[in-house]
Formats: sequence, structure tokens, C-alpha cells
Amino acid sequence: MEITPHPKQQLQLEWADNIRQYAAAAEKDGKLQPEQLALVYQQQWFKMLVPTEYGGLELSLPDELRLIEAISWADGSMGWAITLCTGAGWFGGFLDPELSREVFADPQVCLAGSGAPGGTATITPDGYWVSGSWKYASGALHATHFTANCIICDDNGPVLSEEGKQTIKAFLFKKDEVNVLTAWNYTGMVATGSHAFEVKNVQVPDNRAFIIDADHAVLKKPLYTYPFKSLAEGTLAINLSGLAIHFIDLCKPIFMERSAVKGFTKSQQDKLDEVYNRSVFRLNDARDDFYREADHSWACFINNHAEMLADSLTAVSQTSRRLARVSRQVVDDLYPYCGLVAASTSSEINRVWRDLHTASQHSLLTFDS
Repeated sequence: MEITPHPKQQLQLEWADNIRQYAAAAEKDGKLQPEQLALVYQQQWFKMLVPTEYGGLELSLPDELRLIEAISWADGSMGWAITLCTGAGWFGGFLDPELSREVFADPQVCLAGSGAPGGTATITPDGYWVSGSWKYASGALHATHFTANCIICDDNGPVLSEEGKQTIKAFLFKKDEVNVLTAWNYTGMVATGSHAFEVKNVQVPDNRAFIIDADHAVLKKPLYTYPFKSLAEGTLAINLSGLAIHFIDLCKPIFMERSAVKGFTKSQQDKLDEVYNRSVFRLNDARDDFYREADHSWACFINNHAEMLADSLTAVSQTSRRLARVSRQVVDDLYPYCGLVAASTSSEINRVWRDLHTASQHSLLTFDS
């Protein structure tokens, strides 16, 4: 039984070889390698969701999901960093156009950031004074800009909405306005360099504040009015499926080697076959469900089928979470049959295992609803 369709069909062989050739070095250094980044810049992968008006690829949701899964299959840290930085590039649909043209003109542009409202932005005649700190900015070590959410304040404290809630806006910072704090000390996704960062009393002009909401999109195009939550759920889930497929691929030669050992019985071989085939079947089934619903939601959205869209987006949420859960489960089902090589911190399969279990802790995919 095979993974169908296999994500490698989305990548040229030399691209996957480049990514994997430097993956171990990237983990050792805690950041993507220059050779890997050269490929990213060449293919404009950090600009997957940047508007075409500013030189981006502006991929459709179905195309982006499949490409992200393929990159995550090649290497988890690369896929995760590109996913998060690409998500920040999506904000180009909400930023001031003049500012966007300036920011995205850089062929090596990369936006890193955090969604938590970890700072305050105090209103001034010229914009805002901003201070704060944020965690988990994937790609922080090669970012040209950072984005972060802040609570809007005036001289009397937080500015409240008509409903009595704090007002939150996102902000764009230049690299030299940010201090990166070494704080990514986790077992997996090491090469993402998902460090913390802080901003201390930085004057930010009005045009670098924006609201991430379809009603506030500067570009009224499908990609920038499609719900951000659904976009995030889908792109995070297919990172896990890409990792799971990589793990399954690595299991095959390990299982063949084990079955060739003297004394390996037919019942043991049958068990390996059973576990392997069941894992492939379950993952294929979860991927099929997810892609069907994600593609359908996109079709409903661009064709203005409002009567079907709400249910379709709910299905995207449900199948995203199921795909994340099944990806983790099939890897854990296979792991005990891989031998000590899977527990060796220097092995590729162990790196994939650690990356998947680290990525699976993202809060957006933790619970079923």
C-alpha cells in the first residue's frame, strides 16, 4: 500500500535533495542553512501568499496546501518555517499598498511573527509608541520584518470597543527595531529558530498598523477575504501529514532490513505488514477527507456559494484536526517497530519523530473543536 498522491509529486527531485542534504546541519545550527534559503528565495516560497501586485505568487488555497505538505515532507523544520513566514506574508493583503510595495520588493523578504497580543501600542499624533515581547516567531533568524499583535492604548489605558473589549491591531516592525531573544529550546523543529522577540519603545507610523479581518482587507481578493482561521488550521495540519509521510517512507527500508535478519518469523513479518498498511490506509483516508473539504471550501468561497460556506468551513476545521491527530497516531503506531535507530538523536527518522511531536503541540490543533 502506498501514500496517494505522494507529496513528492509537488517538488522537483533536486529541490527535495537540497532540503534534506542540509537538514541535519540546520538542526545543529538551529537555523535554516544558506543553501536551503537560496532555494526558498529562488522559488519565492516565502511569497506564496504575497499579492501578485507586490511581486508575490498569490497561490490559491488548494495549491498552497499541497506545496506546503510537500516541503514539510522534505523536511519538517523547513516546512514549518515556510508555513509561518508565508502566513505573515499573507498580511500583504491588509497592509498599506505603498508600504507593501517597499517591503515585498526585497527578493529575500521574510516576515516572522506572533499572534498573541503581547504588547501595547499607545496612540500618538504621529502613530504609536510600541513596547512588548512575543514568543515563537518561526524564522526569526532570517526575518527581514516582524509582525505582532498589540493592545491599543491611549493616555487613559486600553481603548475599548463598543462591546467593552480591548482593541487589538497588528503591527509591522523592521528588523532593526526588534531584539531577537534566544528562547527556542525544544526537542523538535530546532532549525525553525522559533525564538522570542521584543520591541522597546519604538515609534511606529500609522501605516504599519493593520487589522487582520476580511472587512479590513485592502485587496478585496478571494485569498485575503478567505477566513484566516481556516487558512491557519489547514496549513498547520498538512505540516503534520507531510511529516507523517516522511516517517512512513523511512519505515519501509527499516522494516525490510529487520525482516532480513536471521530468525525473523512469518508472524513478525505479518505484523509489520499489518501495522504499515493500516497506517498508510488511515493517513490516506484522513488526507482525502481534508483535501476534499479544503478544496470544496475554496470553491464555495470563490463562487460566492454563501449558503454552503459556513458548513464547509466547519468541515475544514474538523478534518484539519482529524488529519493532525491521525498523523501523530500513525507515527506512534509505527515507531515501536523501528528499532533503536528511531531513538537515535542523530538519525533522520528520529528527527522527523521529534519534529512531528513538537509541531503537534500547536494550540490550534490540540482539541477537536
